This record gives sequence, C-alpha cells and structure tokens, in this order.
Amino acid sequence: MTTPQTGATEYDARIRRAEWLSSQHAFAAEFLDFYKHVAAFQKMLRANIAASSGVKSRDALSAELRSPLDLTVLLPHFRGFLSTIEQRAPAALAKAAHQMSLLPSDSWIASLEAYWQHAGKYDQQVGAFAQFLPRAFLQPYAEFRASLMPRAPMVVTVRVCPLCGARPLMGVLRVEGDSGKRFLLCSFCSQEWEFRRIHCPTCGEEAEGKLPVYVAEQLPHIRVEACDTCKFFVTGVDLTKDGHAIPLVDDLAAIPLTLWAHEHGYSRLQPNLLGT
Repeated sequence: MTTPQTGATEYDARIRRAEWLSSQHAFAAEFLDFYKHVAAFQKMLRANIAASSGVKSRDALSAELRSPLDLTVLLPHFRGFLSTIEQRAPAALAKAAHQMSLLPSDSWIASLEAYWQHAGKYDQQVGAFAQFLPRAFLQPYAEFRASLMPRAPMVVTVRVCPLCGARPLMGVLRVEGDSGKRFLLCSFCSQEWEFRRIHCPTCGEEAEGKLPVYVAEQLPHIRVEACDTCKFFVTGVDLTKDGHAIPLVDDLAAIPLTLWAHEHGYSRLQPNLLGT
C-alpha cells in the first residue's frame, strides 16, 4: 500500500470511529461531529501533500521531520481550511478562524512556522485553543513526514518522541501475548514508541503506588494514567479491552475522565486536538 493510500485509509477509519462514538456517547457528540469535518479536510490535505511530494527525493523529504515547511504545497490550502473551521466549529473557534482569514499571508506563515518548530516541546502554556488552527492544519503534514522517516532505534522509556522530540499525547496498550505492551503516542507527529508500563512519562516515577490508574464506567477501555509525584496525567486507550478503538479519536470522547482528573488536581501533559 502506498503512502497516499495509507493516509486515506487512516483518516477514513478515524471518521468512521468518530461517527460510532458520537452515536454512543451524547456527551461527546458535539466534539466528535466537529472532528469529522476536521478529519475530512485533513484527509484531502494529506492526499495533496503526498501527490505534491511525489516528485521529490524520498531521502530529502525524510532528512529531518521538522525541516522547514514546504509552503508552496501548504499555503494554497490554508484559506480553505479556515473556511471549513469557520463553518463547522463552535462559535469561539469559528470566530478565531474568521479573524485569522482576515490577516495577511505573512501572519499565516508566521503562525504555521512557529507551531512547526515548537509544538510538543514548549507549548504547554499556550493551550489547545490558541494552537488549534496551526495544529489541525499541520497534523497531516507532520504525519506524512513521519511516515517517510526511518524508524529510530528502539529505546524503551524515552520520554519524548524519538522522531520529532515532542512530548507524548497519550498512552496506548496494545495486545502482546497474554497481556499488553504500553506505547506512547506523539502529540506532534502521531507516531508511537514503546514505553514501560509502570513508569511516569513526565517525571520518571517508578513506584507503582504513586502511579494510579482510573477508569470511567462509560468508557471502560480508556484510562487516566496519573502520577501522584508530579501530578500530571496522560489518557490511555486499552486495545486489549476494545480492539476497535482508534486512540487519537477515542481520546476525544474521554471528557468525563479528563474532567475528573482536573477536579482531583491532575494536569494533562499535552491536550488533545480539541482540548478535551
């Protein structure tokens, strides 16, 4: 399967999963219905990125994930993206997209380049809302570039993505043997790397008693993986309990868990795309 085909298949699966979760969980329906429109745009953009990059050297494309943006490919699609968000997003985000659409292209470029260089590393204080537009727009580009990168040597318990240096968005428990193996999912390029199960991805705490796990009754395959030492948490999707889950999408439905974690004094290491 080619890279363009793989990207389209991934986005189709995300959209289908969002539709199913929306039908099952009314509390997350508004977020998930909006996300479907975002993912549909991202699918189109990913295909255009792949097609435009087909004439370039694979070695050049994969040299470094965060090498400068190819604005000749990206910028022609940005106004259409802003229009999609303005039409489909909740009011505050739609207003932000409209305001961005009125700015000159130099401002667009500055926003995209700043996100591309710093996202996942230094953006914890920025907040999900402030970075939504560049993040949602550039996610397909980051995922495409990551798909071309040679796999980094497997080093368990690395706390940042070995491909791009970003912090993890969440944990993923994948079936292996009679139990599961834990991975972390990158908040920037959506790649996974192996990580020890009893280990905090923020501070390195290893004492099992200080690493509580909480599960909501409505979503038994999604967990809050917290740390009582640093008071940070990541959500985790347990594929040993629901093999149909798609971590990036299921995380968007985990609103009850995120609210519970914040009420109990835990802060999320990295917000998801929609800030839930």
